[in-house]
Amino acid sequence: MIVEQYFEDYEIGSSRTSFGRTITETDFVVHAGHTGDFFPHHMDAEWCAGEEIGQRIAHGTLVFSVGIGLTATTINPHAMSYGYDRLRFIRPVHIGDTITTVTTIRDMRDHPKRTTHGVVTEGVDIRNQRGETVLACEHLYLVTRRGAAG
Repeated sequence: MIVEQYFEDYEIGSSRTSFGRTITETDFVVHAGHTGDFFPHHMDAEWCAGEEIGQRIAHGTLVFSVGIGLTATTINPHAMSYGYDRLRFIRPVHIGDTITTVTTIRDMRDHPKRTTHGVVTEGVDIRNQRGETVLACEHLYLVTRRGAAG
């Protein structure tokens, strides 16, 4: 779905919540294959059973990728991702956990060089099925100003 929003259309405090997505063993295996990260924390159930955590934990980059993917429900032709800041892995995610992403517009500011654009900062809060934050970061958008649209 296409939803057109210019910089001036964003509102600090507005938020949205994604649908949930259950993390599977297949997710672990495919992500390990894509990244080359086969650390036992992610891949070796027997090794993990003897460790404090007791079971395999999802790659942080897997949780980030899936959690951000859950927010990709609309296309705004006036905005593009400008990057991510302050990324933190807060709690482990295990096989069978369901994650949901809550995003909230936190800040809007001028772009330091492009007068035709502004920067919108969206807080990203990825939560497990118990509502606990498992990953948090800030997503920056570069957004065209209404007067610059041509």
